[in-house]
Amino acid sequence: MHFLSPDLENYIASHSEEEPQLLQELTRETHLKVIRPRMLTGHYQGRVLSMLSKIVRPKNILEIGTYTGYSALCLAEGLQKDGKLHTIDTNEELLEMQRSYFDKSAYGSQIIQHPGDAKTIIPILDSVFDLVFIDAEKREYPEYFELILKKTKPGSIILSDNVLWSGKVVEPLETKDKATQILLAYNKMLKEDPRVETVLLPVRDGLTLTRVR
Repeated sequence: MHFLSPDLENYIASHSEEEPQLLQELTRETHLKVIRPRMLTGHYQGRVLSMLSKIVRPKNILEIGTYTGYSALCLAEGLQKDGKLHTIDTNEELLEMQRSYFDKSAYGSQIIQHPGDAKTIIPILDSVFDLVFIDAEKREYPEYFELILKKTKPGSIILSDNVLWSGKVVEPLETKDKATQILLAYNKMLKEDPRVETVLLPVRDGLTLTRVR
């Protein structure tokens, strides 16, 4: 679902920061070599992630769902000089591609890849995260969130992607559509959970900005 007209989307992108050359190259290679390239974060949302990271100036970032590494590179732009970004993904086939672009960037030594199940990996990470980006299996968002809260502190920011789910969150719900059901419950939980404060932004497919109290 397009929430804005293509003309407005183009206007917004053209009046935001330019997409870095390295990310343009990653976009091209993703579309050429990887299935479901629409999962790529993309220019505008990538600049939003970059800006939020630069505002937070995180020492430690956690990303759940690496895909080809676009969003990790955007988030890394705000890292402190001695900061680290931990990124988790189940698809080990993309590790080499991710690493090639991480190492071409200025942040290669700061980005740590974790192949495997985030629910297993998050509890063993020995860091407190200032900024978290959730963009993986939608049905597991509530579980990710509870695990993440144990690894954050007051003032930490948690970003949740795809929370509008192509507009399905306001359409008649199909009984077999478990992903939408869980996202509806997740969005409600974020709004009502006293441990956090939340605002849902209509960025691309929905981006929730949550601050730990």
